[in-house]
Amino acid sequence: MAKTFNSTTHFLLVSVFLIFFLLYLSSTNQQYLTSLFTSFTALQNIKPIAKTPRNESLSSSFTITSFSSSKVAAARFLKKGSQRKIEEGLARARAAIRAAARSRNYTSDKQEIFVPRGSVYRNPYTFHQSHIEMVKRFKVWTYKEGEQPLVHDGPLNNIYGIEGQFIGQIESENSPFFARHPGEAHVFFLPFSVAKIVHVLYRPLVTYSRDQLHSVVTDYIRVIENKYPYWNRSSGADHFMVSCHDWAPDVSDANPKLFKNFIRVLCNANTSEGFRPIRDVSMPEINIPFGKLGPTQIAVSPNERPILAFFAGGAHGYIRKLLFSHWKDKDGDIQVHEYLKKGQNYTELMGRSKFCLCPSGYEVASPRVVEAIYVGCVPVLISSHYALPFSDVLDWSKFSIQIPVEKIEEIKTILQAVPNGVYLKMHRRVLSIRRHFVVNRPAKPFDVFHMVLHSVWLRRLNINLPY
Repeated sequence: MAKTFNSTTHFLLVSVFLIFFLLYLSSTNQQYLTSLFTSFTALQNIKPIAKTPRNESLSSSFTITSFSSSKVAAARFLKKGSQRKIEEGLARARAAIRAAARSRNYTSDKQEIFVPRGSVYRNPYTFHQSHIEMVKRFKVWTYKEGEQPLVHDGPLNNIYGIEGQFIGQIESENSPFFARHPGEAHVFFLPFSVAKIVHVLYRPLVTYSRDQLHSVVTDYIRVIENKYPYWNRSSGADHFMVSCHDWAPDVSDANPKLFKNFIRVLCNANTSEGFRPIRDVSMPEINIPFGKLGPTQIAVSPNERPILAFFAGGAHGYIRKLLFSHWKDKDGDIQVHEYLKKGQNYTELMGRSKFCLCPSGYEVASPRVVEAIYVGCVPVLISSHYALPFSDVLDWSKFSIQIPVEKIEEIKTILQAVPNGVYLKMHRRVLSIRRHFVVNRPAKPFDVFHMVLHSVWLRRLNINLPY
């Protein structure tokens, strides 16, 4: 009898110790991630936001039939301990990332096809282990409410194309991140398309007022807030949207309190206009041609690039106008054009250039950054307040050059001062990070889809939810 009692007591003590250990990891390890991903600050003290009165003019596209029974069913699922399992799994992920930082190695259940290494990564060991943990654990629930074209749809081509590509990929049941029940999800995706909302509701364009955009997005949140317990549980901190449209940052203007904790994945990542790198995610703007999944990729030796720097594009915004005033059609080494002559090929000219100028247009993001990367041209970033994509992981200073707007007239001097050996290293590094900006359907590890999700995953790692 005593032997049985001792064994039972020992088992209970071990169980209690493990529970407290996991709770410790969940509360402390997320703060350690601050130093592992040096540009990323851990989120702390997320407080519930007070409910605001429900908007009575809910969009007819968003049905809330039988919301009470759905909410009860979801609440019952939560009570079964699913949230505890999720938080304990995240604690183990944090511990694995921390161990990878110490050992400078990774732990995986399968053979890794790609192993991030090199100075282009802020910490390749933590990034690799974090990506492994994401693929193994991360689940995304996409809300089913709403109808096309405003929801569950998006453009697949041109500069807003990544918006529709992401929606299509994340809603695919074949995706390893697809959650089959909201109770197993780490984050929740709101599948409205800002590009589609603007295209449908603002045609003909007679106003630039964001009222209709605000109404659709706020109504959608009110629907899911009333139908499910998840938004209120986290005050929106584990919910996110994705958009490349210029107006996307404005969705939160109507009710800043409601969107206080919400994750916005944006191409227009302008920190002077409310973009918060600690919570929001910067996504690359990619011009996707019809019938393709991205710009043309070409391989030209760095020794076969006679043009020092190249740019061609419209005079959009004050930065480009300033660039044109100093360099438009004035210099053979710094080739800046508003229009190309007949017979000239834009992609070929980029491929023959060592550096590709990427000035902001009307907004901070430019598809030329990805176009330059695709052709092995070192990007020269000319912008103000632009939070660069994937900066939690990538060290842009290793494969790009940033020139302040006030030094535009010094572009030639700055680029000519780059030693050839340094340029050759930067060229190789551009080629090494190209995989992170490639669109694949279906998605592949470390491609742009995985990189966007990894940015969301990092932000989810840095919050704890009650259970």
